[in-house]
Amino acid sequence: MKLSEREWTVLNALWNTGGAELGILVSELYAETGWSRNTVLTYLTRMEAKGLVRIDKSTAPHSYHATLDRENCQKKERHSFLNRVYSGSTGDLIAAFLKEEPISKEERERLRKMLDDMEV
Repeated sequence: MKLSEREWTVLNALWNTGGAELGILVSELYAETGWSRNTVLTYLTRMEAKGLVRIDKSTAPHSYHATLDRENCQKKERHSFLNRVYSGSTGDLIAAFLKEEPISKEERERLRKMLDDMEV
């Protein structure tokens, strides 16, 4: 499932809090988005309908939880981006980043070690 930018924003808030009640999520999201309580509730309700969010109605106030795992979502997004933008070429992606953003000596060494450990 392809997540929208706003769905990522809501899911990140849920992952960061480990699940929370509406008031906490509104506070968590407000600084980044400026969303009102009603807007956050609308996103949560729509995302529940899509199976992205679980609402625990056995508690008062209700608590909201992500139904998706952060790492799996990130992995799918990486693969989608890599295929869409770099035709699946990991080397081209890394080269593009390294050309645009210099890395420190420590980062270079860590990258070399990772490549050596992967035996690529």
